[in-house]
Amino acid sequence: MTIFDENLILETINMIKLYNYDIRTVTLAISLRDCLSEDVGVVCDKIRYKLNKYAQNLVKYANEIENEYSIPIVNKRIAVTPISLIGESCKEKDYVKIAKTLNEMANELGIDFIGGFSALVEKGFTQGDIALINSIPEALAETEKLCSSVNVATSKAGINMDAVLKMSDTIKKCAELTSDKDGIAAAKLVVFCNSVGDNPFMAGAYCGYGEPECALNIGVSGPGVVRAAISDLGKNADLGVLSNKIKQTAYKITGTGELIGRKLAKMLNIPFGVIDLSLAPTPAVGDSVAQIFQAMGLEHAGAHGTTAALAMLNDAVKKGGIMASSYVGGLSGAFIPVSEDAGMIEAAQKEYLTFDKLEAMTCVCSVGLDMIAIPGDTPSSTIAGMIADEMAIGMINKKTTAARIIPAPNKNVGDRIVFGGLLGEAPIMKVNSLSSENFVNRGGRIPAPIHSLNN
Repeated sequence: MTIFDENLILETINMIKLYNYDIRTVTLAISLRDCLSEDVGVVCDKIRYKLNKYAQNLVKYANEIENEYSIPIVNKRIAVTPISLIGESCKEKDYVKIAKTLNEMANELGIDFIGGFSALVEKGFTQGDIALINSIPEALAETEKLCSSVNVATSKAGINMDAVLKMSDTIKKCAELTSDKDGIAAAKLVVFCNSVGDNPFMAGAYCGYGEPECALNIGVSGPGVVRAAISDLGKNADLGVLSNKIKQTAYKITGTGELIGRKLAKMLNIPFGVIDLSLAPTPAVGDSVAQIFQAMGLEHAGAHGTTAALAMLNDAVKKGGIMASSYVGGLSGAFIPVSEDAGMIEAAQKEYLTFDKLEAMTCVCSVGLDMIAIPGDTPSSTIAGMIADEMAIGMINKKTTAARIIPAPNKNVGDRIVFGGLLGEAPIMKVNSLSSENFVNRGGRIPAPIHSLNN
């Protein structure tokens, strides 16, 4: 006779029903390295064939598992080889045509997003990199499901400031081309330092050059579960006890996520890749990283102590998750996007959170300046300065950092942008008015730090 632990059953049910636990994404990483051709039309045909070959049953099987285990799988996604590499072989470098092909396939396959309209330019540009970056505004403005990322810095190479400048202009153009939609194209574009090729989360997902032909990467999430676990401890538990509770909760979240991921990978007859432990919030009430800080004892996100609380949370999540799986990867930790987190939205609106405080928090979070809306008339040079600061944090600390900044067209401090869905909404945040122009316009490359010489 099988003996069931009633408490564990109830705990799992509560994680899902009461505290918004879900599998945030199943992301199929597909290599397109065999899709090269001098003819862009042939490239597009090969891409269609390859995506259909591996992903035609992704949504169907994910829905079947969702129903079988009663665990929501919120997003079904695809990540492909950086398209700058694929389009570079074409005589006519029509990256917009490739972008539209990817978007068409996303619609045909029924997935939510497709990532990989990307370039890796931390040490300089190839002709294909430049052509892709120049095409990003049009490509993102004319597609709905395509996401783009550009890596402009690493701890080994330093910061390509020419790329930083180019990306600040690109971000502005993306927002301007979608001014009727609050600049949503900029929300689908992220600038990275130390990007990783197995990240399942958008907008930064792509299939790294060293990844296999195809693999399934899982992104779990559970800010609400972590918040509830901390709240159950009460106010008198010390920080060591608090950390252990977070580790235990992350262990449970990770184990459940890997179970789902391996089951789906087996059904698709492809390898299981990694599980990304990142606590990815949503605008839904109770699904907020900012509210975890309140459960820890801070009055609100942005109070002094927020960075320390985030550091502890990030570390405990990783420690708990790594005990549950040998295949932890991606970004893993805690995300702090403004527009996608109900608590962060409130803190920014009440000015508890400033741009500078968010930047400080990115020193210890999983990504960086994420989904931050700023006035549409912010100079491109100022945006370049923001990106450079964030890249420097990643470069020096040997961690992934990113900037996803939205200069909202025709809007200023006090206004709001509204995207809906997972992208949420956000108040326009105040930006430092001091000029960065003379510094960023120097161009060139900020050299890698001394600790990069560690061979």
